[in-house]
Amino acid sequence: MSDEELLALFENPETRSNAFNHLVRKYQQKVYWLIRKMVVDHDDANDLTQEVFIKTWKALDKFRGDSKLYTWLYRVASNEAINFLNKKKRRFFIPLHDVENELSEKLESDPELSGDAIQLKLQKALLKLPEKQRLVFNLKYYEELPYDEIAEITGTSVGALKASYHWATKKIEDYLNDTD
Repeated sequence: MSDEELLALFENPETRSNAFNHLVRKYQQKVYWLIRKMVVDHDDANDLTQEVFIKTWKALDKFRGDSKLYTWLYRVASNEAINFLNKKKRRFFIPLHDVENELSEKLESDPELSGDAIQLKLQKALLKLPEKQRLVFNLKYYEELPYDEIAEITGTSVGALKASYHWATKKIEDYLNDTD
């Protein structure tokens, strides 16, 4: 079912719940993995994914269609992930490198990555990036989104995104070369 069809069904009160269920099934995994790459922990990613869809349910009738539905969802998801990480730092007065260490420890105990040393090393390198750079890298590298769609999601210019992605790849490359 296309996004346009989902939105049309959502507008009708009789088919609203069914349309939303289709929307969740269509995007739940993508939203989960976008968040998971940012917050690392499965339980946190699950909770935040639910929050994203609760917010989506409440706001979908106000969706104007200025962007694609999935870019709007990704924007909600990326904002939730970044806000979660910022709250975590503020709530516990944790310096940035302590949050990185905590997430790094979670990575090492993650069964999804067990036995994959290269993937683990890349994920640790990503944790060294500022949240916004990590988000841009994840959207470009893993989601393979074009810069104009990432610009819609992040509210950043294409030029700034290209620079951010360049610096992110440089930092990752440096980290990987330093830890060999």
